[in-house]
Amino acid sequence: MDLYDYNTVNRILSKHGFTFSKALGQNFLIDPNVCPEMAYELNADKKTGVIEVGPGIGVLTKELCKVAGKVVAIELDKRLFPVLDETLGEFENLQIVEGDVLKLNLKELIEDKFSDMESVKVCANLPYYITSPVIMSLLESKLPIDEIVVMVQKEAAERFCAEIGSRESGAVTVAVNYFATAEMLFEVKKDCFMPSPKVDSAVMRLRLREKPPVEVENEKRFFAVIKAAFSQRRKTALNCLSNGLSLPKEKVSSALNSIGLSEKSRAENFTMEQFAELSKLL
Repeated sequence: MDLYDYNTVNRILSKHGFTFSKALGQNFLIDPNVCPEMAYELNADKKTGVIEVGPGIGVLTKELCKVAGKVVAIELDKRLFPVLDETLGEFENLQIVEGDVLKLNLKELIEDKFSDMESVKVCANLPYYITSPVIMSLLESKLPIDEIVVMVQKEAAERFCAEIGSRESGAVTVAVNYFATAEMLFEVKKDCFMPSPKVDSAVMRLRLREKPPVEVENEKRFFAVIKAAFSQRRKTALNCLSNGLSLPKEKVSSALNSIGLSEKSRAENFTMEQFAELSKLL
């Protein structure tokens, strides 16, 4: 069964009365090169358990089942279950789990499904509208996973993988790099999907760190400082931090000066270490 063939996919979906949901951000891959490359980049073997988020019709899932010991695909849309039964019925190392990845207890799922695996990784073609929430949830939950390979909107991938302190960096850049190292792998053109989205995508890899690169006394305060600092990119960090954290400008100014930054500094120029120092001082 060729899941990269437009007519084959159309036939299967029509057979099961499936129509695409814009609300769920459904765009299915039909390019024969992308999914094998993603599975290859995952560096999985028969002792690797893989969590896939949103299998769609199973194009990526099929490639993951070929290289991994066990695959658990989390799917929110019940309408796709009979489709997946048809497209992936041959794989005994696959289990489809119904649910919302942002609501499931993934720690329990990993303990239950992958107790016989040596490592656990995540691989997915993420809907654009839940990209940041899913990635940050995976990282902040501190799950026993060592790698995440995901396809996201190209612009989002560039922000995730930007160098901290560069013009392209943002709050999510700092947050992601606190938990993992980010690497852009390759771009995916919009015509590789059915239906085609309006923008191009990119695949990136996040390798989870054993420990963060900086010591932070209070992670909640650390991320609050980062979020506030980037809240209005055209304004100075002094104004953003003062407004975002409801602090007097004098206190924020003193904190900035004590770590060698001026009142005119902008968040995009801060280092991870400077954010950590600010979270302590504020």
